[in-house]
Amino acid sequence: MEKAKISVIQLFSMMFIFELGTALVISYGITAGKDAWLATLLSMGGGMVLFFIYYLLFRQYPKLPLTGYIRKILGKYLGWMIGFLYVLYFLYIAARNIRDISALLAATTLTQTPLLAIAIPLVLAICYVLYMGVEVLARTSEVFIVILVFFGLAGNFFVLVSGNVEFHNLLPFLENGWKPVLTTVFPETIIFPFGEMIAFTILLPLLNKPKYVKKVWLSALVSSGITLSWTVSLNIAVLGVEGMKNATFPTLATVGKVNLLDFIQRLDALVVFTLLITVFFKASIFIYVAIIGITDLFKLKSHHRILLPVGTIVIYLSLNMASNFVEHLNEGKQMIYSMHIPMILIIPLILLLVSFLRKRFTKNSS
Repeated sequence: MEKAKISVIQLFSMMFIFELGTALVISYGITAGKDAWLATLLSMGGGMVLFFIYYLLFRQYPKLPLTGYIRKILGKYLGWMIGFLYVLYFLYIAARNIRDISALLAATTLTQTPLLAIAIPLVLAICYVLYMGVEVLARTSEVFIVILVFFGLAGNFFVLVSGNVEFHNLLPFLENGWKPVLTTVFPETIIFPFGEMIAFTILLPLLNKPKYVKKVWLSALVSSGITLSWTVSLNIAVLGVEGMKNATFPTLATVGKVNLLDFIQRLDALVVFTLLITVFFKASIFIYVAIIGITDLFKLKSHHRILLPVGTIVIYLSLNMASNFVEHLNEGKQMIYSMHIPMILIIPLILLLVSFLRKRFTKNSS
């Protein structure tokens, strides 16, 4: 584990930016139709349930990362294999995020640029920041969260005064009942992005005030959940349900409709910069927790030497996981049951159950 410490505010900043990620710009929760905003809020509640699973494990092993206490709970060999699966899982999601931002930039601002030319400098920048240390990434997040808030307020203001907002597009409430909402919540929107917070189980031992873990995690979860819910509702109010379904990046389409006095327009850059910031931090965190997992599992002295090899693997995965963006999105949905649910929900529940049973048996035998 790196000998570094991050503050409460820095952890909140990283968590908030991490949660927004690509969920800000895609058709998040649209399978719930007009009630996508409600599905987002319910998913936020589900994210709280997942948090308490991770929190109870952290309370038992406050100085160990996820890959460390898995071996304590499941034994040296089985725990090592499960820990390595988590490393691969984190690298896979990092690659997905790199592919997301590469596709957005290629579709909007860098239309003649190949994905490889976008992915390489982005991953190199991430590797450079992580080489400097997680404290640098944490301090940088304090600056960029202010920029994100400014971009968000500016974008929302211009959309609201543009005259394109039709809040009746959100009505009627629960038009098709609760079923589409609940089937959207689990497993789709509860897994992404709220379940992905499992990555922070490797970062929590670095917090300089561990007693504030609960407050920081829950506050970041609630604030990001409300932000996503509002963004989804605003997209539906401007584009309608069908417009949001048909748009590859609905938030980009929503902001692109702003035209005030033929002077304030073409605000797409706000969305592009916002996604660039959120994906940079999200991919950085996933890559960092993956290399810390590798360092822990293989008992390496430092993570610096494996940064570039891991970065190369992430670039390769991001470019070869799908032939186009539609296939990329479909692959993500197919992985929900085979990958995301076991890694985010089932394995942590088993770890918690086994740790409690071992603790009880140890207590009874003593």
